[in-house]
Amino acid sequence: MSATPLRLQGQLTALITPMRPDGGLDEKAFADFVEWQIAEGIDGLVPVGTTGESPTLSHDEHKRVVEICVEVARGRVPVVAGAGSNSTAEAIDFAQHAKKAGADATLVVTPYYNKPTQEGMYQHFMAIAEAVDLPMLIYNIPGRSVIDMTPETMGRLARHKNIVGVKDATANLARPLHQRATCGADFIQLSGEDHTMLAFNASGGHGCISVTSNIAPRLCADLQRAWREGRVCEAMQIQDRLLPVHDALFCETSPGPVKYAASLLGKSSAFCRLPLAPIAESTRVRVEAAMRGAGLLN
Repeated sequence: MSATPLRLQGQLTALITPMRPDGGLDEKAFADFVEWQIAEGIDGLVPVGTTGESPTLSHDEHKRVVEICVEVARGRVPVVAGAGSNSTAEAIDFAQHAKKAGADATLVVTPYYNKPTQEGMYQHFMAIAEAVDLPMLIYNIPGRSVIDMTPETMGRLARHKNIVGVKDATANLARPLHQRATCGADFIQLSGEDHTMLAFNASGGHGCISVTSNIAPRLCADLQRAWREGRVCEAMQIQDRLLPVHDALFCETSPGPVKYAASLLGKSSAFCRLPLAPIAESTRVRVEAAMRGAGLLN
């Protein structure tokens, strides 16, 4: 089973990538955003995942975002760099760069569009783990990649020392139970669904890689700490407070709504690269109302 000194738990943010109105990377805004996340008490940072618009970043941009995140974090919290691709060779290149840049781990999504078999997924992740000596989280998100890694396949992969955990975005609360059985209690299980962050912990999870914590890092981190310290009623109160925010941020394809929310906080422009269109006026109204209701806007 996996064995590593790396411990990931609590609330990690699936970081947005701030962009200028012309669509270029806003490096200063991103650096400031990372600093703000750490100051607000977040437990970890995950740059260039889907929320960071990795599908429309060039390879050079992708790597630069990882470098900035590591430079700003300066070891204060773990950095789990997105390194996924539906090309195994490309994923290895991203993972090699993440190691060189000083990331603490990588997040590697199941290969989208190709629709590999369970054996194909096994060989894909093993090839990356063998090529790059860095802890890796599997990112299982059937809603975007179409394929679903089974707990049995994950259990096979967990035997490799570099494959240490999963970001589980199945929204299936039986999954952490079955994955604990096949992968072992030390295998790091993080929810990839904001709505299930508390229930996932109750099923054996260790935390969440979150979209909502882009705009509510302190509240999300407080929820996780309350849970870890046994203050369950307090954690549930925060969960209730954040529910309308979760709903609003996913009423259109992410990261459109969360980037708009970040723009209301002055943290980023609302710009997303095509093919993500600007969000609808009704979505903007809903996002702002949810933020005000949760006390995130004055």
